[in-house]
Formats: sequence, C-alpha cells, structure tokens
Amino acid sequence: MIIRRRTFIRATGVSLALPWLNAFAGDNTRASNTSGNSQPPHRMICICAPLGLHPDNFFPTQSGKDYEPSPYLDILKDYRDEFTVVSGLSHAGMGSSFAHQASASFLTGAPGAGRPGFRNTISLDQFAAESIGTQTRFPSLALSGEGSGGLSWTRSGALIAADNSPSKVFARLFLEGKNEDVQEQIRRLEDGRSILDDVSAQANSLRSGLGSEDRDKLDEYLSSVRALEQRMVIDESWSKSPKPKVNVEPPKDIPNAADLIGRTRLLFDLSHLAIQTDSTRLITIMLAGSSFAPPIEGVSLGHHDLSHHGKDPSKLEQLKIVEMETMKTVRELLAKLNQSQEDGNSLLDRTTVFLGSNLGDGSSHSTKNLPVLVAGGGFQHGQHLAFDANNPPPLCNLYVNMLQRLGIEVDKFGTSTGTLTGLELRRG
Repeated sequence: MIIRRRTFIRATGVSLALPWLNAFAGDNTRASNTSGNSQPPHRMICICAPLGLHPDNFFPTQSGKDYEPSPYLDILKDYRDEFTVVSGLSHAGMGSSFAHQASASFLTGAPGAGRPGFRNTISLDQFAAESIGTQTRFPSLALSGEGSGGLSWTRSGALIAADNSPSKVFARLFLEGKNEDVQEQIRRLEDGRSILDDVSAQANSLRSGLGSEDRDKLDEYLSSVRALEQRMVIDESWSKSPKPKVNVEPPKDIPNAADLIGRTRLLFDLSHLAIQTDSTRLITIMLAGSSFAPPIEGVSLGHHDLSHHGKDPSKLEQLKIVEMETMKTVRELLAKLNQSQEDGNSLLDRTTVFLGSNLGDGSSHSTKNLPVLVAGGGFQHGQHLAFDANNPPPLCNLYVNMLQRLGIEVDKFGTSTGTLTGLELRRG
C-alpha cells in the first residue's frame, strides 16, 4: 500500500498530516499517563546557562563530601547540604563544532545537534509531562530570559516556544479571564474533541493496509491524539476552576535585554510561585546570554563576549562578576523553595532543581565536563561527584534519576546507560 505524503485525515474543515510512514515510499515529498498514587507531589526545575559557567570558578578541586567550595559554590554555602555538584559529565555524541546548537539537546541528549539532518527527540520535561502533566493546570512551563528559544521539545522533535514575558505568564497562572473568555475556551475545547474523535476514526481505517512498522508508528500517533483528547477534558475542568490567589504584585517585564540578572530573578520568582501554588510541576528555563553589557558594576562588555574570553585576564575578571551575580539568583531561588512548606516538608525537598549548560567551556566551545548542579528533590547531597571527563557516564543517566524521583517508572532516557552512580535518595 502506497500513500502519498500529501494525504491528510480531515474532519470538520480541519486537516491533520499523518506521521511519516514507510508507506509513503515512492513519494518524493518529504516533511521537513496520569499517576493515580497518593505519594506527595514532586517537581522539577531545569535551568540552562547557554554560555556555560567558567569551570575554574565552578568546580571544586576535591571530590567527595569534604571538598573546598569553589567561588561560585561558596555563594550557595548556606545550602551546601542541599545540593550536589557533578563534574566530568557530557552528552554522548556531542562535538565542539556545533557547541552552541547543542543547547537543543541539553534536555534531550539527542546526538548530532546542529549537524545537517539532525532531528531532535523528546525533552526531559515533556517526557515527564506525559506521565504527570495532567495533575496540574499547566502540564509544564517553558521559560526564557530572551527570545522564544527554549529547552522543551515534543516527542516528534518540535521545539516548544518558550515564554519570555513574566507578566504574561503571571496573568495565565493567576489572573482570571472574563466569563465570556472562559466560555469561549470551553467551546473551543468541545469543538476540538469532536474533531479529534473524527480524526481518530479515519486514522484507524488506514491501519489495516499498513505494514507492521507503519502500524506501530500510526499507533504512536493515535496515542498522541488520545493524550490530547484527555488533556482537553482536563483543560475544560480547569477552565471552570478558579485560579490560585497569590499576595504579590504582578511582575513588570524588563525591556532591557542586557539586564540578565533582573530578567533571571523575575523568572526564578515566577517559578517559585508556580511551584508553590502547584500550578505546574515541571519548569524549564533558558537563561539569557546578551551581547550587550549588563548593568552590573565592574562590567563593561557583553556576556557573550566575556564567555569567549580567550583567557584574557580582564575578561575573565568581568565574567566572574556576571556569573557570581547569576549564582546569587540561584541562591535566592533555593532560599524561597526552602522556606516554603508543604505538609511539613520544604518545597526544596520536593523539587529537584537542575542547573547546567550545553557548554563545558564557552571560550573553547567544549561540550565536555559540563557544569552540573542538582539541588533539593530529597536526594542525599553535600558532595562533589567527580567523573572522568574522558570516559564519563552520559548526562542522561542523571535524567533517569530525576524522572524516577518524580515517581515515573523508567530505567532509560535518551542515551542513558542506567542511573548516575552516587546520587542516592535521602533516607527517612
């Protein structure tokens, strides 16, 4: 059976393209679970510093629990027992030729980012959202300090646009719409459900004429359709429920793209509120990396220029100032989560905060020895886990630990070979 790629399944005036199937051979056209347990909720915040964190200032020189803190980690000294720093890790199959593009694979682990023909895979947060995203009003939040490029990718490898306006995200999270807006949303949901019902029936009618591999692909596609249907039902329920009230002033967006620290602080404050109100349990944040000089005393060059320092002492000095200010915002986030209580536990205990980068060294464009810090989440912390940068376990091993901490039964993600040795759950 040969089907043209231009074949669509149609319903109520809406067309959905089929996934790529082997049955399209001969066509020259190419297309460029809710958890029911009663366990306490666990969350995850993933943060990427796209220009890296200077390794000499980030990594301790000693491993284990008795390490002497580096300049950056010293900023977090009040939370030493609440985080683990990990050195030596990298993503399998990454090279320095496309180091900046490797940010696309930061949460997916897909090899070959930036190379011709590269197709991404599902990101860590979206993989988790398939299991726990239905438990909250928003399955996940994708945030960015500048632009719409983020860290979240769908199962089909499509980028999920990130929100860079804290004021608009705040409004979606906490401000009620007009009654007519709510009714219009319900009507759209009802229309969408009927469309998907028709599309599912038409897609099923194709199944009998497909080969086994194509049937598997079509089944995966239909599973996605069914998941969307289920999400629409949940969205309708949420649309009738009042949003949580927070006793804070709505944030004002910072128009100055160079104000990296101010923008980061807004995103972190917003993330804390989203977690605190259980509006979502999965957040990704791409930090800004402006080419303009940030409004920080002692800094006269843009962050991007400083990260490509070429070992120039004056640039390294300014880079340290910028990155230490960034680490201070991380400390503030940890403090807010630690101070917020839920059923006798801190939100930090129930939230895994992952800070890292696609670059091990921005100046040399190295994708080895990535900066990795894991805080909270109920893990045993207070240590430096040091791995051999020339023969490391995949960073995706850590992602398996993080997924399991969310209560998701999984033993593999991306290029993982297991879990990350040395990162254990806290006893008791």
